Amino acid sequence: MIGRGKKLGILISAGPDHPGFRHGLSLAETALGRGVDVYLYCIDEAVRGLEDNRLRALRERGLKLYACAYGAQRRHIPLDDKAVFAGLTVVSDLIAATDRFISFN
Repeated sequence: MIGRGKKLGILISAGPDHPGFRHGLSLAETALGRGVDVYLYCIDEAVRGLEDNRLRALRERGLKLYACAYGAQRRHIPLDDKAVFAGLTVVSDLIAATDRFISFN
């Protein structure tokens, strides 16, 4: 599946100190390096990682970053330009529009 022109969707719900968060970012980095379009959605505790420098670097490389607006509001995280803040409808759209969709909890 991994290759230029493919689309990969990743959902991360684990916080930035959890291995699932790190694994999700590692997969995104590898896929971007292979020319894959990567769409990452942070939900639940993962919204706490929006300030993570690794996410910033991945965005600079072309990562499309989304975050749960509700989850951010509940955790008092400002809705700014770090990510596209959206609801679960976007997750459904990503599942339908990507070649693979993977979740890290």
